[in-house]
Amino acid sequence: MVEPQPGAAPQPSLEEHLTRIEAVLRAILPPIGFKLNFAVRKAKPAAPGMDGPEFIVDFSGPDSELLLQKHASLLDALEHIALKAARLDESLLGRIQFECQEWRWLRTQELQLSARVAAERVLETGDPFALSPMNSRERRVIHLALRDSEGVRTTSEGFGPERHVVILPASSPAGSERSSSTPRSRR
Repeated sequence: MVEPQPGAAPQPSLEEHLTRIEAVLRAILPPIGFKLNFAVRKAKPAAPGMDGPEFIVDFSGPDSELLLQKHASLLDALEHIALKAARLDESLLGRIQFECQEWRWLRTQELQLSARVAAERVLETGDPFALSPMNSRERRVIHLALRDSEGVRTTSEGFGPERHVVILPASSPAGSERSSSTPRSRR
């Protein structure tokens, strides 16, 4: 653990950040006009070998479907705004997660299954397999799901919204991810 600098203000605790996040949400949700409720709860322990949040900010209500449209882009945006407004320390980013109708949990299950199926294909064919572009949180799920898998390895390629995971045979020499042939993909 890093020792605070003499005279530096102490960093707020995770619970203090949660209080700030609740205040931010109470301030911004009514003017937007969404009919949403939220509750902060302790998260269930993550599956072995996976990272998970400590706290969930769970949304419900008549307008909760709006948060889930377009791959939950509004839920992501709301989370980003609230965490930034609460000045959440970067070291705490993965410890608080916004959720709605178990969307993130279901998406994680889907990503883990996709990772296993793609890894099996790589093992069968020996060819790299490029997954569709995804955000950093989703790419991390893929990397963690396959980190202990024998015979395959993962890497992220591309930039910005086109960044994606490529699953490669473990025997591929490092740096050979970009061969003359395009990896198979689900795109």
